[in-house]
Amino acid sequence: MRLLHVLAGALLAGLAAGAAAQDPAATYPNRPIRIVVGFSPGGATDIVARTVANEMQRTWGQPVVIDNKPGGGSNIGSDIVAKAPPDGYTLLLGTIANATNMSIYKNMTYDTLRDFAPVTQTVSAPSVLVVNPNVPANNLKELIALAKAQPGKLAYASSGAGGSPHLAGEMLAQRAGIQIIHVPYKGAAPALADVLSGVVAMGFKTALSAIPHMQTGKLRPIAVAAAQRLPQIPNVPTMAEAGMPGFEVSSWNGLLAPAKTPAPIIAKLHREVVRILALPEVRERFAAQGADPVGSSPEEFRAYIAAEIDKWAKVVRESGARID
Repeated sequence: MRLLHVLAGALLAGLAAGAAAQDPAATYPNRPIRIVVGFSPGGATDIVARTVANEMQRTWGQPVVIDNKPGGGSNIGSDIVAKAPPDGYTLLLGTIANATNMSIYKNMTYDTLRDFAPVTQTVSAPSVLVVNPNVPANNLKELIALAKAQPGKLAYASSGAGGSPHLAGEMLAQRAGIQIIHVPYKGAAPALADVLSGVVAMGFKTALSAIPHMQTGKLRPIAVAAAQRLPQIPNVPTMAEAGMPGFEVSSWNGLLAPAKTPAPIIAKLHREVVRILALPEVRERFAAQGADPVGSSPEEFRAYIAAEIDKWAKVVRESGARID
């Protein structure tokens, strides 16, 4: 009888071990995780990645390393993850660039919808259309009228060709039927500096960067490119309220895994990141940067990315903007 108990125990142990081997999420993670960021350290995407990584590390007891791979509008880092083993140990903190790049770049080495498995959207940061106070326009109607009266005279600054501030300006020009000049910079900081100094008339800026200058009167807000007004600037209307419905531009990011990553691992990553985004200290940290935590499902995130790809493809197609 004792022998039967021993054999039965051994059989159960063997079955349990076999089940664990078949379920990769049962032991995930059991080694370091790498989260690739397609931009330099210190930016908004990098900050979100490090916040999530620190909390993951605390929960799972495994190192979670941030690997910054800037270049090509985040295409270098994205390509690395697209070609990584689909085991959950190499991830990407994707951004709106993974939607816009599908149209703006002529030659792409990956496809965002085909080569990635969405986990969850982490944050969304709405843009604000601002002008230098010397520009004689106090609202969107007046700004459009000014641009129509001076075709090809007003310029808008962006953080670089192909980014959301650039394409937001193109979308504004299309929707309003105006001619405005795009002035690209090597980053958001110099673009903002030239709007502040009056070298360039206007631009789409993140709420984080723009609000402090609005409060001091160095920038004049025209409208928020979001579905709702921002609590930090409740008197500034949305683009829809200002007369341009459906005009929404948010700089977003979210966690992506290589395509074919096992569903149980995606589910485990999703649960952990959503838990992190719900932490009060994390929400406060992101709010201070003008970013709203999201925590969508993988299916919702995939649908959102697809919609963003379609939206910006139309803007790129109609504007003719391309990068070789």
